[in-house]
Amino acid sequence: MCLAIPGKILEIEQPYATVDIDGVKRRVHVGVIEEACVGEYVLVHAGFAISRINREEAELTIAEIEKIREVLRA
Repeated sequence: MCLAIPGKILEIEQPYATVDIDGVKRRVHVGVIEEACVGEYVLVHAGFAISRINREEAELTIAEIEKIREVLRA
């Protein structure tokens, strides 16, 4: 099983992009995303953007991840 985390593309310098993942900027490879655009959300796994995701789905996923963090902090 793998885990992909949603992130928002901040800037692109093909084939890489700077992506905001929970407030942390990461450099990820976006070569498999056709015409990646600044401002869109992608799922990131192992340093690669593996698919696009819409903003609503990204926000829901981020909220679920935060719930998991809260449980782990308890």
